[in-house]
Amino acid sequence: MNRIDKCFEELKAQGRKALITFVTAGDPDLETTEKAVLEMFDKGADIVELGVPFSDPVAEGESIQRASIRSLSGGTNLVKILDMIKNIRTKTDKPLVLMMYINTIFVYGTEKFFTQCAEYGIDGVIMPDLPYEERDEVLEYADRHGVYTINILAPASHGRIKKIASDSKGFIYSVLPAGNDADSCGYEDFLNTIKENASCPFAADFAVSDPEQAGKIAALCDGMIISPAVVDIMEKHGRDSVPFIAEYTAALRKAL
Repeated sequence: MNRIDKCFEELKAQGRKALITFVTAGDPDLETTEKAVLEMFDKGADIVELGVPFSDPVAEGESIQRASIRSLSGGTNLVKILDMIKNIRTKTDKPLVLMMYINTIFVYGTEKFFTQCAEYGIDGVIMPDLPYEERDEVLEYADRHGVYTINILAPASHGRIKKIASDSKGFIYSVLPAGNDADSCGYEDFLNTIKENASCPFAADFAVSDPEQAGKIAALCDGMIISPAVVDIMEKHGRDSVPFIAEYTAALRKAL
């Protein structure tokens, strides 16, 4: 069983919501990234997304773009990230997901990439620039190795929401704009459409940083994706970030 499935099954049995956190790998360095990942798990994160830095991260906000630049400037690449994950896997069995651009996979080699995902313990991959209709370019390799390709949904997906929601594995990554009030955000129809058609759990990324608001939003779905709050902490504190990330993660877990 994929670790993501196991995670959501256990959370459902416990009546809890998933806390999914995000950090850009290699910002400020991979040693700090590894410490942060393990600390987030220790303080209550259920799944961690590792962002693979890219030279032109057009689908990301400004803070994550800056994190990618810092990471790449420090010499981070996919090979080093995979080695770090291999080391993390000796210390935790909780789900790990990569967020990355499709060109990085193509350049690395699609078959080689998904083979190593399975070998190193990567449970899912989110590719924000790969349209759902073009997923067959990687789906065969991902399925062969038991790695989930995580589908992304936004209100702008319109008539495709039902189809994509019903054809998803692991969890659905639902994206909504920041700055909405959690009690009356105006996206209930969107979230309800996903819920009614989803073939797996779905989590919402509202780009919020306040733990209390995150808790209110999580009540509308199966989990909460926190992005880019941890990246912002990394930007502010650099190699001294881990204690601050631990405190923030614990507050989020309590709120959920």
